Amino acid sequence: MRFRGGLDQPPTRAAAGARPPARVTRPGARPGADGTMVRVTAGTRSSISPYAVFDRTSWRALAAGSQLPLDEAELRSLATFGDRIDLDEVATVYLPLARLLSLHVTASRRLWAAQSEFLGDSTDKVPFVIAVAGSVAVGKSTTARLLQTLLAATPDAPRVDLVTTDGFLLPNATLEARGLLGRKGFPESYDRRALLKFLADVKSGREEVFAPVYDHQAYDIVPEARQAVDRPDILVVEGLNVLQAGRRADGTAPEVFLSDFFDFSVYVDASEADIQRWYVERFLALRRTAFRDTTAYFHRFADLTDDQARETALGIWAAVNGPNLRSNIAPTRSRARLVLQKAADHSVRRVLLRKL
Repeated sequence: MRFRGGLDQPPTRAAAGARPPARVTRPGARPGADGTMVRVTAGTRSSISPYAVFDRTSWRALAAGSQLPLDEAELRSLATFGDRIDLDEVATVYLPLARLLSLHVTASRRLWAAQSEFLGDSTDKVPFVIAVAGSVAVGKSTTARLLQTLLAATPDAPRVDLVTTDGFLLPNATLEARGLLGRKGFPESYDRRALLKFLADVKSGREEVFAPVYDHQAYDIVPEARQAVDRPDILVVEGLNVLQAGRRADGTAPEVFLSDFFDFSVYVDASEADIQRWYVERFLALRRTAFRDTTAYFHRFADLTDDQARETALGIWAAVNGPNLRSNIAPTRSRARLVLQKAADHSVRRVLLRKL
């Protein structure tokens, strides 16, 4: 379970939803009232769009003939609580994305080999790092776990590690002392220096690099616990803050950004109204499940009525998750190499890929 002001939580059964027919769109499509992209005419200024836009049919065709390396039970183990996804969605959206990423990894290796030969440098290759960003409750954790699984199943069988930036949140005691416990998930609640050093060490090819571990049940960092990352072929880094520029304590821009260490980045997108609704639905479900554990940090919410739980969730969204999304997360969308645009039923309706 994750809360952070927002809630991310253990995997559960993913429900399948009906899919309306896909339709072709052109780069430069405008967002509609439901947050998805609407059809545009040939006269739209698509020529200056930085993105190529794919509908479901055209995107799925990019992985035609590929076999899914997982079954329904494995998918349920990967899907985040409340994130409705089925095998057809994996085949339509995530399998083509994994193939695209595999092409980038292969190209990166070839470039490294050619550069090493040119420079006469015998330095070992460093991990290919993929960032996955997005709001609380949008499904970025499911996306990251799916990419880890699908990439590891590609023909080269690369070793793929996954690290979440939750581990780089400051401990609750520190947040409370600084008056920041109610702003968990905001940029100032992270140990940005430690996260930067971790990524710099990974991309420097260090043999063993350690990331802190976060316990979502305790809603805090686990003292002395560490996740070892030892030169994987691919590292997936997932979190709210991975594409944020960050600021120094004096308000000036840093010299080094997290994105300096990423080879590819994915932003999971949806309209705020949909994300808020998913968050509230998940809060209500957790009240009946994870919150029942008497050791859970948020056990106090377990006995709320439906109305009380809904009011509490909406209050948290209004005070924490909504402002954080609008001020710190959504503005980073344009920095992503690829954007997955979700519709109200959690399915990905459009894929926006930045032009090379």
